[in-house]
Amino acid sequence: MSRTYAHPQEGDYAPYAIVYISRVPQDGLLLDHLAAGDRAVETLMRGFSDADRTTPHRAGEWTVQNILAHIIDTERVLCYRVLALARGEKKELPGFEEAEWAAVAGANGRSIDDLLAEYHAVRAATLPLVRSLPDSVMANRGVANKYVYTVAGILYMIVGHELHHIASIHENYGDKLR
Repeated sequence: MSRTYAHPQEGDYAPYAIVYISRVPQDGLLLDHLAAGDRAVETLMRGFSDADRTTPHRAGEWTVQNILAHIIDTERVLCYRVLALARGEKKELPGFEEAEWAAVAGANGRSIDDLLAEYHAVRAATLPLVRSLPDSVMANRGVANKYVYTVAGILYMIVGHELHHIASIHENYGDKLR
């Protein structure tokens, strides 16, 4: 039987994060959803031509590869927050400027194989971190980017953030899938 993780409550995450949290099934199977996301992202990214992955659907928008790099960056940041709160960090954790990071990430100049290797490496690090966390730390609270979070709230954000961007890729680029 898979371990279950209680769904976070209001106050366990920043108000804006409800768009992510609400996408996560309420079955508590975060590890299963992380593993499924790993497979889904691989399949989705391979479904585009190189040109379609590096061309925005509209001027000024991110490309599919920009979105993948953003998913990678965000998972890294959120995993650091999980680790810090699980270990009892009391200092406020910094935010990050996603648009500024995306502008310098160079995602469109990278091969999809390279981006996916990085994505899978980050996910491969996330899974044992999540598995290692005892239930006793799930309610640990801390402040990041001026908002209060719990470990559980951030874990659900990792899953929901990816689901949000998978949905946006399908919505904005789905006609480009082979």
